[in-house]
Amino acid sequence: MPTICYFYGIAIQMFWNDHAPPHFHALYGEDEAVIAIETLTVMRGGLPRRALALVIEWAEQHRSELMENWELCRVHEMPRQILPLR
Repeated sequence: MPTICYFYGIAIQMFWNDHAPPHFHALYGEDEAVIAIETLTVMRGGLPRRALALVIEWAEQHRSELMENWELCRVHEMPRQILPLR
């Protein structure tokens, strides 16, 4: 699973040919959340409150890039790196 971004100890990853709806995985320490790109809601798992807030803030800034990466993954192409949260 490629890591497309890393910031404040949080890794953002996407799987190739993953199931719908479009989503990404956010990992922080032992915690993992699967987050829907369209709604930015947690579909599965969870993160500490502050880490989740950072992930949502980042995803709001990069939603179109996340969707582009989702489409790349669906056709088994390498997703592009996305800038970290500043």
